Amino acid sequence: MDPYAVVKKPVYTEKCHQYIEASNTYTFDVDENASKYDIRDAVENLWNIKVSSVRVMNVRGKPKNYRYARHGLTRMWKKAFVRLAEGQAIDELK
Repeated sequence: MDPYAVVKKPVYTEKCHQYIEASNTYTFDVDENASKYDIRDAVENLWNIKVSSVRVMNVRGKPKNYRYARHGLTRMWKKAFVRLAEGQAIDELK
């Protein structure tokens, strides 16, 4: 798979910044059909770094309400937690 198609965008939240500082783990929104091996290869090719481990979770859509009526769900997506090898960093995402 194309690395740009696998990694859609980084996830920026306060908790994600805590992961970066504590354990050198970055969080990405990835393609739903991508495997851990695809994600590892994509991150290594995009930033020329060494990946230590990849964890993946599917985020369910939350109910979306509008004036007392339920109109569906927010989007479902796949989140990847990528831990880099010691001494590695992605400077653009800090």
